Amino acid sequence: MFLDMIGTMLISLLKIRNTFQKEQYNASMSSYSALSEIYLCMHLIDIKTGKYEQIKNVKHVEKECEELDQENFSKRVYTTMKYFCTEMYLSSVLEFVDLSTLDRRLMETNTIVHEFIGTVSGWCRERFIKVDSDEKGRLWHVLYCVEVIDEQKRREKKLLYLSETDSMTGINNRGSGERKITEFLEKKKGGLFCLLDCDKFKKINDTYGHAVGDTVLIKLAAVLQRACRENDIVMRLGGDEFAMYLPGMPDKAQAESFFKRLFTQIDKISISEMQGEKINVSLGASLYSDKDRATFDTLYHEADAAMYESKKIVGNHAIIYSDLPQARQTPL
Repeated sequence: MFLDMIGTMLISLLKIRNTFQKEQYNASMSSYSALSEIYLCMHLIDIKTGKYEQIKNVKHVEKECEELDQENFSKRVYTTMKYFCTEMYLSSVLEFVDLSTLDRRLMETNTIVHEFIGTVSGWCRERFIKVDSDEKGRLWHVLYCVEVIDEQKRREKKLLYLSETDSMTGINNRGSGERKITEFLEKKKGGLFCLLDCDKFKKINDTYGHAVGDTVLIKLAAVLQRACRENDIVMRLGGDEFAMYLPGMPDKAQAESFFKRLFTQIDKISISEMQGEKINVSLGASLYSDKDRATFDTLYHEADAAMYESKKIVGNHAIIYSDLPQARQTPL
């Protein structure tokens, strides 16, 4: 009788435990389901077995996956990503979803993310979220989620463009231009640094109005961009002052050839309100060798000194700092 009582009690306790575990499971799945609203898809994965439970999936993904392995997560996600990930990102995506390395990657954090471009939804972010570990502290269950971030990426790209671009001319502003030039200098990428401004710009504003002055700056910036190569840096420093950096052009003969081409294009600028009056610029330049050590400020001050001398000559004119009497005689 005593053993029967003990047996009955154990059965009751097991039923209570199973009911409690079921309630816990249902509560967890309910919370996962609520969380999945912000995601394109979500799966709960058992790391030990590789099996998964699908919490959410979108119709166009589900349709393509009908014939795929319905139990093994790795097989399913590998095949799915071949449909929905662009070739450029496929290898990095497959590396990210590798369950064999997940315990190590989630050792000191609760979540890891990776971004890729999908073939249907554009930019996406995939994420692993740690759920629990076993009694030995080894990773047991994780959530795998994918969200669409295409709109976010477009906003970020627009904000980055606005933060780096001069609003009037559309070229680099001082902050972004200086940063990009500094990156070339840190890599010892020698080249030609140019500083120029528009001669008698105040007179243009006073005579024809500030709207015409703005047109002069816009057209001058466009000419500078056309004269430069794709990887060259063109920036507006402020007012009518512009700067350029042409990496890979530390040779004086090449520089003079560039000045000639640039001045030919500037000479073609025509603004109807100015009644045929030409736009002239004064240009100062500094040549930076791969063997030199320089900062943006060093090149700026050298080019500024050369531009000051250039202003003494009427018409489009350029002077290289090394041609000045006070030029440095030793490398930077």
